Amino acid sequence: MRETFRIGWRRSIHNMLYQLNHEHLSSQVTTIYEELAKKQLHSASINSFVYRGNKTQKLKAPKILRTFTKFENGEWTAQVPSIFSLGTFSKIRKKGFPTQIAAGNCKYTAKELRYLIRKNKLPSFTFCIFQDMDARIHLKGPTDKKLIKKIDKEIQKILNMYPSWEKALEKNVWMIIGDNGHAATGTSYRKGLINLRKIFKQFKVAQIQRRPKNNDQIAFCVNQRMAYIYILDKEISIRKLIELLQRESRIDVIAWKDGEDVHVVSGMKSGMITYRNGGIYTDIYNQNWSINGQLDILDLTLTKKQFISYGDYPDALARLSGALHSHEGRFIVVNAKPGYEFKAQSTPFHLNGAAHGSLHRQESLVPLIIAGTNEKPLHRRFVDMKNYIINLIDSN
Repeated sequence: MRETFRIGWRRSIHNMLYQLNHEHLSSQVTTIYEELAKKQLHSASINSFVYRGNKTQKLKAPKILRTFTKFENGEWTAQVPSIFSLGTFSKIRKKGFPTQIAAGNCKYTAKELRYLIRKNKLPSFTFCIFQDMDARIHLKGPTDKKLIKKIDKEIQKILNMYPSWEKALEKNVWMIIGDNGHAATGTSYRKGLINLRKIFKQFKVAQIQRRPKNNDQIAFCVNQRMAYIYILDKEISIRKLIELLQRESRIDVIAWKDGEDVHVVSGMKSGMITYRNGGIYTDIYNQNWSINGQLDILDLTLTKKQFISYGDYPDALARLSGALHSHEGRFIVVNAKPGYEFKAQSTPFHLNGAAHGSLHRQESLVPLIIAGTNEKPLHRRFVDMKNYIINLIDSN
């Protein structure tokens, strides 16, 4: 909330409800909703802030939020899936009353899904997200089970709508997946938070509540246990910033790009690893890389048969490369080691709780349960789930 106040309610709400889907989400990629629409197949999104589809729909903010939007009368046109539910902005059940303005709790979300089943309106694909757990685990830590039990009961109610759970599996393929893991955080403010403003105290840092000024030298974009550090001043050497970051032993990954090359160093270990797409080395996801340097920085293992396996940072080569080549500019990606998170201006933090955002396995590995089919994803990664689901739909 402190960060939202700094940025401004109007800007934050506009970013979340509109720009996330219509500007930040690249037009060079298609969502699963858009892919299915091309096949003349319907889909549903329930309770998700990422929803871009092919159907044009008017969305209107409730009165309490209208003054905080950048649209006239709080109304805008969005591209959504065939069936779309998101709090008060769009409801499947006309008489449904969401308990949260911008989304719904697990009971409301489950009721929206059960309505589709009861009315025999389930489309080819339905994405339904229970968002309640994230805030609680941030507060209570990753071992808290209270909301898991609540959500489990809602899933039972959904399956109980069928004559038997076996019938539910005959009618549909069901998948339950976590969207991210959490890493437990410490109790000490001084020890647990890595203050980027202190590390770069000799530089002029851009303020989050305004656009960067001409004399601003660097800017931070913090996402709990990782951060982007943007270099705005062309006179600043990226190597100088890297050296300052390497003095911080709580930072385990420091990465930047140089053309097609990705360089990675650490505040915990000496040496450097450099790699790029294509080459003689193949990883477990059948991706090829050219790589040299200190492999243990990313906890990589290389066999005599030129095969790469991952340790603490699953699929690290592709994920880091993707982050660094996702947009233009001079910037550094940093990753905090488990137990720590980054802090900048008004950044939220989670002492004695949990945080996520880094490359580490604690946040990267999540549970996945699939029932109703014997088909398996090509690889156990989020990026492979889209094609897996589309192939299942095509085969049925």
